[in-house]
Amino acid sequence: MLKISVPATSANLGPGFDSIGLALAMPLTVTLLGPSQDWQVEHPFGAAVPTDERNLIVKTALSLAPDLAPQRLKVTSNIPLARGLGSSSTAIVAGLAVANELSTKPISKNDLLLRATELEGHPDNVAPAILGGLVVATYVDQNVQAVQLPIPELFASVYVPNEELLTSASRKALPVQLPFKQAIAGSSIANTLVAALATQNWSLALTLVEQDRFHEQYRAKLVPALATIRATAHAMGIVGTYLSGAGPTIVTLGTQVDLKNLQAKLKQNTSLTGQYHLLPVDAQGIKVDKS
Repeated sequence: MLKISVPATSANLGPGFDSIGLALAMPLTVTLLGPSQDWQVEHPFGAAVPTDERNLIVKTALSLAPDLAPQRLKVTSNIPLARGLGSSSTAIVAGLAVANELSTKPISKNDLLLRATELEGHPDNVAPAILGGLVVATYVDQNVQAVQLPIPELFASVYVPNEELLTSASRKALPVQLPFKQAIAGSSIANTLVAALATQNWSLALTLVEQDRFHEQYRAKLVPALATIRATAHAMGIVGTYLSGAGPTIVTLGTQVDLKNLQAKLKQNTSLTGQYHLLPVDAQGIKVDKS
């Protein structure tokens, strides 16, 4: 039996817009149950998600290896759809991994990353899912460059609103252009954030995570819980809250103890009706079990 696990990802790490992502220990798992006359996918996502060759995992696998024989797949996942935790990214990566494991001509991890980025569009979504941990990546001129940084000695408090926020709607909130001075400020903050992460200066990094100039201020009106959670955290002396991906999920990075206390406080706020998770960083990325 072949089992493939792919971690959730939290992209747009503060000012690391479209470039810094983190793998979180909330996996999507695909179990190959054996050959079938047609592609069959068992999953927990409801009728809106296809269970045949139209499923994103299968479509992605066939894009890499069109001659794959049909299989029965069982998908398990706690990653919520359309919430900014990489649900589509994990499906794409899982599909490529399925094809790679079944193919007679598997591709390298670097090629897998390039193919995943081409399909998804943003390396900070797929690179952590493939490589694990904290990744800084860029996709320019059809080339992907990804650098793994030290694994943060931090946990993630994850607040998932009940309402979906489609990426298309979140993208529409962004400006077409940024003032030059604002772009310079955003770039300098992001560069310093990378330096802080690379040198494991977590206190500075968590401060800079909240100083984005590229997207959060424009999306904040779509995710009112962001200001509420950040203000609550600040009142407790906790910094490191940011909008995960295109939202609406909100992540706060910190120590396990501090984040447990934060979640206990947030749960007292009746306006925050979503789901809470306290997750470690996933250090491995794709996991393949051939037992």
